Amino acid sequence: MQVTTINAERAMHGYALASNEGEAFWLLGMLQTIKIGCADTSGGYGLIEVVVPPGLGSPWHVHPEEDEWFYVLEGNLTVYVGGTRLDLMAGGFAFGPKGVPHTFIGAGPDPTRMLVGFSPMQFEGFMREVGQPAPLHILPPHPDGPPPAIEKLAPIAKRNGFIILGPPGPPKETSAG
Repeated sequence: MQVTTINAERAMHGYALASNEGEAFWLLGMLQTIKIGCADTSGGYGLIEVVVPPGLGSPWHVHPEEDEWFYVLEGNLTVYVGGTRLDLMAGGFAFGPKGVPHTFIGAGPDPTRMLVGFSPMQFEGFMREVGQPAPLHILPPHPDGPPPAIEKLAPIAKRNGFIILGPPGPPKETSAG
């Protein structure tokens, strides 16, 4: 199925999206699909469906003005919020409040599918600048080279409301146990 694009008036009348609908991007090895975004809420909040391959995740980061939360639909996810490790399965929830560093990593043998919410929605700008529009709602091909350099991503992240503190994976000061 092809990617659904936004309609400027859909939020004024309400809308529904199927599981494989929404504007989709390939970002850092993941599939990210906007279910409700900046154009729909004047930036007040947003919700993205994310499919994370095992072992991949977000850089260690902090949102100074944006709360972020995670709800696992399928699979296993490890979330670090501050110094706390949270291992989530389907139905599990984690909250990363603004000002508290956090990250997530796909933790199971299969890809993890989750909903990620933001308030306000600033992350969408980063996804649009760094991500590639996904031609289909499938995971991107495995990257051939190294992940994008943090030094290149950091100024884009800052423009879009968050600060990258380190690479994906557990924070250095937290044990993985």
